[in-house]
Amino acid sequence: MDDDSPGKIPGPLFFCLFILAVLPAGAQSPVVSISGALEWDKMEISAQVSLNLKSAGLRLPTGRSGAEELISAEYMALMRPLILSIPVDSSGTVADHLAGGEFSLRRAENYALSARSVPPAMSADLENMMAAYTISLGGLSGEFIKNRRPQSPPRVLAALPGAAYTGIIIIAGGELPLHGTRRSASVLPCLFPKIWDSDMNLVYDRGMLASREKVMVHYAGEDSIFQRNPSGLSAELRALVGDKPLKILARGVYGKRPTDPIIDAKDALAITSSEENRGLLRDGKVVVILDRAVLKTEF
Repeated sequence: MDDDSPGKIPGPLFFCLFILAVLPAGAQSPVVSISGALEWDKMEISAQVSLNLKSAGLRLPTGRSGAEELISAEYMALMRPLILSIPVDSSGTVADHLAGGEFSLRRAENYALSARSVPPAMSADLENMMAAYTISLGGLSGEFIKNRRPQSPPRVLAALPGAAYTGIIIIAGGELPLHGTRRSASVLPCLFPKIWDSDMNLVYDRGMLASREKVMVHYAGEDSIFQRNPSGLSAELRALVGDKPLKILARGVYGKRPTDPIIDAKDALAITSSEENRGLLRDGKVVVILDRAVLKTEF
């Protein structure tokens, strides 16, 4: 068994650790607290850990090194529940996949330690010491890519004539019909959304991604496709999908958690009938446009 498998930890102890790990981030001590946001359009978590010197019984200048050590020591405990709450796919969060044995606490902690950090600094009133951390969601998604050889994207029996595109943009803002119900729902972001066609054939999932170094899907707000330039795209979007992307309107959404866009079968055919366009899926040149309100979660 792999060394970082949760199976190495005795059952009762692992259960206790898991419960502690998923306690709400709001249950913070008055000494050290965390704030920040998960931003899907940037594919990163930005966090600020703050230590109240008075509550910690520390005074400057002698207490500075102790304050820095306390921030470093508490960082992991504060970040762990935030990481475990990140939605992986329509079926659950990182915590759900940890409980199912697909992930481990050690991997979650190693991911937290991969953060870019800014050295601690004092607040203007000299009452708090604060340190900033930024973690890429791409690093977390790579932890879930197991396939050494990607699955082939679906293809048709005979290639149809059509344009070769530089990327794929799926416009899925607003509420869409929720498949299998009479309700509508906003599409929500996750690390690995599946894309289905209107006949509920699978068009794209994480098993088709060519490399764990690539992000399966990027997210952006609607304003990024209505820019005042010939392509209408923001500079950030053009860097992801080029100047000639295939633009598709989502027809619905699917999933226990509504994360999976449904596109028209004819639009799916424009992707799957061309080797060049199927390659866009393998390379993760896919952007899903969502409402700005769902792209940022503050904590």
